[in-house]
Amino acid sequence: MAIVDVTVIPIGTESPSVSKYVADVQKILDSYTDRISYRLTPMSTLIEGDLQDLLEVVQAIHEAPFQAGIERVATNIRIDDRRDKKVKMDDKLNSVKKHLT
Repeated sequence: MAIVDVTVIPIGTESPSVSKYVADVQKILDSYTDRISYRLTPMSTLIEGDLQDLLEVVQAIHEAPFQAGIERVATNIRIDDRRDKKVKMDDKLNSVKKHLT
């Protein structure tokens, strides 16, 4: 199980707001929920699943702004791929919370 932190940045939009492009990405992610889970954050999207599926999803969401007419897109990807045990996003948060009490 891997976790990807991804930010898709459309460059050359008509306004500083990119929420409509973020919504397009979320719709694509919804179509993959049989293979991945995801969480939108204010600055990026976290996606968890098998690495092969995640890389396919990242390619699909990277393409979304191009399909909306944008001609330049920068996508930042950070991958946490732990193979000694299955760890989900919530497991990582719960592990930190244990140290706070």
